[in-house]
Formats: sequence, structure tokens, C-alpha cells
Amino acid sequence: QVQLVESGGGLVQPGGSLRLSCVVSGFSLDYYSIGWFRQAPGKEREGVSCISSSDSSNDGPTYYADSVNGRFTISRHNAKNTVYLQMNNLKPEDAAVYYCAALWGPVTTAQAMNILLGYYGMDYWGKGTLVSVSS
Repeated sequence: QVQLVESGGGLVQPGGSLRLSCVVSGFSLDYYSIGWFRQAPGKEREGVSCISSSDSSNDGPTYYADSVNGRFTISRHNAKNTVYLQMNNLKPEDAAVYYCAALWGPVTTAQAMNILLGYYGMDYWGKGTLVSVSS
């Protein structure tokens, strides 16, 4: 059974940090690209970051939405079946439910950009973890 389980969400003050984890099961993370998405109340889901699969163990090109570039870092540890999203300098506008999703195979830059714009379908989705940013 394929599962993606997000964790690490919570309440943090503006300027604070959180690290989200996405643990996958039921498939080999080695062959999948992973995206992080978020959806705030009353807003559409948006892509946050994406990491491509690659032949190397834990490498893979990374991509970020402009709104988080320089503050968020995506990484993967295939042996642990886990993808991380390190979020620093959090802002109130980062508050949302964060989801991870998997897509089979590597992604090109153009595909990654379409993923972040929400124009590219993902194969599997997690149920999300809530991030709140407030003083």
C-alpha cells in the first residue's frame, strides 16, 4: 500500500524555523521525484518546492517557488524513504497545510516549473501537516 505521511508541522513565531518530513512507503523513493505543496484557507493549492529523482543516492536537482527561495531547503534521504523541507525565517503568509506528493521518474526543469505552478499531475499524495505562523 502506497503511503506518504507528512510530519513536523506546528505553531511557530514569525522568523522561526520548522523541518517537515515526508516518509514514503509502498514504493522505492529512489525512482520518484517529490514535491511539497501548501494550501492556506480560502486559497488554491500552490507548489512550494520539488526535488527530482536521480541516479545518485540522495542527490537530485531542486526547485523552489519564488516566495520561498532562499528560505526553504528541500532534501532527500532515500535509504530512510524520507524527504525533508527545512523552512527558515517563516512568515505569516507561509501558514498553510503542507502536502508532499510523488511523481515517478526524474523531472526536467520545465516539468518542475509546471509542478510548482500546479499544471502537472502527481502520482501519490499525503494527507498534509499544518503549519501555523503567528506571534
